[in-house]
Amino acid sequence: MGTTVVTGGAGFIGSNYVRHLIQHTDDDVIVLDAMTYAANESSLAGLPGQRVRLVRGDIADAEVVDAVVKGADVVVHFAAESHNDNSLNDPSPFIQTNLVGTFNLLEAVRRHEVRYHHISTDEVYGDLELDDPNRFQETTPYRPSSPYSASKAGSDHLVRAWVRSFDVRATISNCSNNYGPRQHVEKFIPRQITNVIDGVRPRLYGAGLNVRDWIHVDDHNSAVLAIVERGRIGETYLIGADGEMDNKSVIQMILRLMGADEHAYDHVNDRPGHDLRYAIDSTKLRTELGWAPQYRNFEEGLAATIDWYRRNEAWWRPMKAATEAKYAKTGQ
Repeated sequence: MGTTVVTGGAGFIGSNYVRHLIQHTDDDVIVLDAMTYAANESSLAGLPGQRVRLVRGDIADAEVVDAVVKGADVVVHFAAESHNDNSLNDPSPFIQTNLVGTFNLLEAVRRHEVRYHHISTDEVYGDLELDDPNRFQETTPYRPSSPYSASKAGSDHLVRAWVRSFDVRATISNCSNNYGPRQHVEKFIPRQITNVIDGVRPRLYGAGLNVRDWIHVDDHNSAVLAIVERGRIGETYLIGADGEMDNKSVIQMILRLMGADEHAYDHVNDRPGHDLRYAIDSTKLRTELGWAPQYRNFEEGLAATIDWYRRNEAWWRPMKAATEAKYAKTGQ
């Protein structure tokens, strides 16, 4: 038994990772979370209190970080500002959390000789043309296109530098777009699902031809644990489940699965700098570590996600009105 620190562990992917650890390991878990709007303490509800402890603190605060990391065996760093639209409106929190916060964590794990895993995104690679047969690989050059993706690219480079310069025991994973339970309703899939539940027509950026490579959050987290346990130090692993689909098809699938007319959605103006296509080649992860996704069929995973939001309205309802009010100001 060891102790794992999960930064951002009250957020979407982080809270699901905490649940994964409790189910599949004997580790105790310390959740370090600033409890911003994207965090939700109820995402940790029902977990054993003797194994999970929540520390409210900002990773941009070096003293808080050091106190939490000291004595831990592993740090898995999920905490991030991650909403592209927000980064266009105000980039500063992205710099503080994604760059300064990562620096503080790297310094703490260096001082205390703690194993570190860094969660990143495929958005650091920029985008691909819609008709490009290629997918992102670990060797793909970085080409971030937004303040969010630039800050994540910078944090990845910090990790690699600390591995090489200071022998920090670290690994990196870059993952495609996650979906599943406990995702904030500002994000694409839960926003559409909760709109349909509320009888509101979903809204689609532009023509909806932008392609994302979707992966269920449980599959992402099983891959992360495999990397933490068996990944080679200093290596980067891309996590994907071959879930490429354009946004228009996703909205139509949501409507169809929810018993609505699949054309009952509206188009809104596209957002600035909207990346065309992401696609992950996860061959290295699958070959080296023997990982495979549970949800190999996107429609099956999406149906399970819709069911979760229908059954857990008490979880998402408190944040829905404020989210839609924010979008209304931009006409989206």
